[in-house]
Amino acid sequence: MIITRQASVGMPSRSAAGPVRSGPVPPLAACFSTRPETGFNAARALRPGGTAVLTQPAAPEAAGSHSLAALGGTGKTQLAAAIALSAWRAGDVDLLAWVQAASRDAILSGYAEALTAAEIPGARANPGASAASFLSWLAETNRPWLLVLDDVADAADLDGLWPSGPAGLVLVTTRLPADVMGGGNRRIVEVGAFSPREALSYLTARLSEPGMRAGALDLASDLGCLPLGLAMASAVVIDAATDCRRYREQLAERVRLVSGAGAGEHTRTMAAAWSLSLDRADAIAPPRTAGYALAMVALLDSAGVPEAVLTSRAACDYICGPGSTGTPADQAEVRSVFDSLARVGLVTVDTECAPRTVRAHGLIQAAIRQAITPMGLGQAAVAAANALLQAWPPADRDPVLAQALRDCTASLHRAAAEPLWTPEVHPVLLRAAQSLDRAGLHDVAVSYWQGLFDAGRQILGDDHLSTLRARDSLAAAYLSAGRAAEAAVANEQSLADRERVLGADHPDTLTACGNFARACLAAGRAADAVPLYERALAGREQALGPGDPATVTARGDLAAAYLEAGQAEQAIAILQPVYGDRAAAKGADHPETLAACGELAAALHSGGRLAEAIPLYERALAGREEVQGATHPDTMSARANLAYAYRCADRMKHALPVYERTLADRERALGPDHPDTLTSMASLASAYHGARRLKQALTLYEQVLTRRERRDGPDHPAAIAARGDLASAYHSSGRLAQAIPIYEQTLQDYERVMGEDHPSTLTARTNLASAYNTVGWHTAAVALLQRT
Repeated sequence: MIITRQASVGMPSRSAAGPVRSGPVPPLAACFSTRPETGFNAARALRPGGTAVLTQPAAPEAAGSHSLAALGGTGKTQLAAAIALSAWRAGDVDLLAWVQAASRDAILSGYAEALTAAEIPGARANPGASAASFLSWLAETNRPWLLVLDDVADAADLDGLWPSGPAGLVLVTTRLPADVMGGGNRRIVEVGAFSPREALSYLTARLSEPGMRAGALDLASDLGCLPLGLAMASAVVIDAATDCRRYREQLAERVRLVSGAGAGEHTRTMAAAWSLSLDRADAIAPPRTAGYALAMVALLDSAGVPEAVLTSRAACDYICGPGSTGTPADQAEVRSVFDSLARVGLVTVDTECAPRTVRAHGLIQAAIRQAITPMGLGQAAVAAANALLQAWPPADRDPVLAQALRDCTASLHRAAAEPLWTPEVHPVLLRAAQSLDRAGLHDVAVSYWQGLFDAGRQILGDDHLSTLRARDSLAAAYLSAGRAAEAAVANEQSLADRERVLGADHPDTLTACGNFARACLAAGRAADAVPLYERALAGREQALGPGDPATVTARGDLAAAYLEAGQAEQAIAILQPVYGDRAAAKGADHPETLAACGELAAALHSGGRLAEAIPLYERALAGREEVQGATHPDTMSARANLAYAYRCADRMKHALPVYERTLADRERALGPDHPDTLTSMASLASAYHGARRLKQALTLYEQVLTRRERRDGPDHPAAIAARGDLASAYHSSGRLAQAIPIYEQTLQDYERVMGEDHPSTLTARTNLASAYNTVGWHTAAVALLQRT
């Protein structure tokens, strides 16, 4: 047994749901050693609730040991895989989750994958919500689980994401030092080189022909008993049908030839070992292909490269030579090249795992990158970027593949940024950012765009178009992440740069002006947004004319800003002629005319002119139903707008049936947990609340809160708002004993998530004060109101 259970936990051997595996556990190497002296037993004392961090020695080992282990390649991932597979096969865990952990987005995606695979209840709106649900489940479940975080590159990536729970075990592999990864109940296990006895046992098992073993112990010493070095050496000995003594001679000669006076002895030894493996691969692969294949893989993710990338047209052309077009014959040749590299220990090929088919150890990758000439590095980088782009599906329907492609792109950018920015940014870098947005990884996208912007400034300069566009995208990422104030700062800088470089009237400058205005509006700075939108509209009208689509869009943006700034009459003055012009040009029932009708109705509504607004709302709804159908999203939105207008006009008899119809349509067309459905449910609950139909209101408010927490997580602003709505309904029902604890929780959540001065926080504080006052807690109520 590797994992020792605690009897007090009372865990069943299997749950009713059955065992579940998530994530690609790497296959064990041929003749995998159980490392009885240095590795396997060191981690076998793990107990439920514990965490073991497998790391390499922080410094060269003591005299008489082998300093090569400080370079890596000691077998941490293989040891973790062996522990995981042993626990799985023994039936010790109900959930085995293997998570690639080289980046924060990879960790979030891995948690989301495990949540789905195990059919665990919880929020699934985005990987962040899924991760929160998964961690919460791990902390509470009594089902035995094992989670492996493989190759943690930055301890900060795990901030707020450390798993724990009384029924589970956590294994972490990393090259980070113990002082960075320690803390809490984490047990640090330094995984160094094999002992001499283990190294000899490994070579004896690997080299089946006794004649091959001559000089095995001396070879192990030359290679510092390093598992990675021994794997490469034994693979070459087997494939070349030679022996360890002859390999030692070749290794010694190659060490003398390895260039780089600054390289240490151990670095040169490993460089010599992989170069001998490459020589052997060249002898068995199609001519002049192995080096190109290895160069490409050296730039991509060490956790595995998708087969689709390596068999793309760009990869075939680079590996097999110009003229390859990615035909089945070319793809077969590429596969044979990687099979040759696998035979000599330079890569591993897992044909059962399409998203992570070919793996190359990070130590081998680093050595290869050091050996490539700058020109060769650039050629390999561009070929790899083209291959990634060609393999990327139009829509990221497979989240596991999408994560692998993003990981490969990030690795490529770290390894060879300059070729990807010359003469301008490569499209694959933009595609990776789009993938982050689609996955809902908005905070990670901010960090990604910040990195691209910094790279653009460094390589191309502040004024290059690619650099300017990277800052635009960074600002957009801030907005998507709900960080409007930071978006406004970035957009303001973009506008200043465009004015300086391109001039005040350039179309790109006007676009930057509109982007800055949009960010100001999102940040609650409507007064700042209005003049920016006015400037953008004037510039569009002058450059493009009043009827150009860009001008029309700018006009609509300005009207929205007027409404947000409380200048309804100015918005109406813009929207009335727009509606008339569209009706005259395109007909009363054209979708664009109906959209203008609805926008004018909203402006009139905002200006308090409900008598004029309601007929337009009714006209927009009737037109949408006629042209687009009852369950088209635009039709359902038009119906929701009309219901709200009826309610504002105190026509509840008309409003409630429309609210009910909207909710029924959205549940049927969009599903019960769609954001628009939940919005409709909350709106109907609020209408019932206003009509004093409190029993129906409470039922709906409770459903909204349950669904919001399940979909988005308990800390999502919409979930917190739903919690406050439920408290208010309890308050109105006179059920203060239930209302006050929910009010208190709502206020705490808003303070923690949104900040103490956010408008929603201030409202929550006022609501709680009102409840305190109702039950006679006047001192507490006054204190809250004074603070508010």
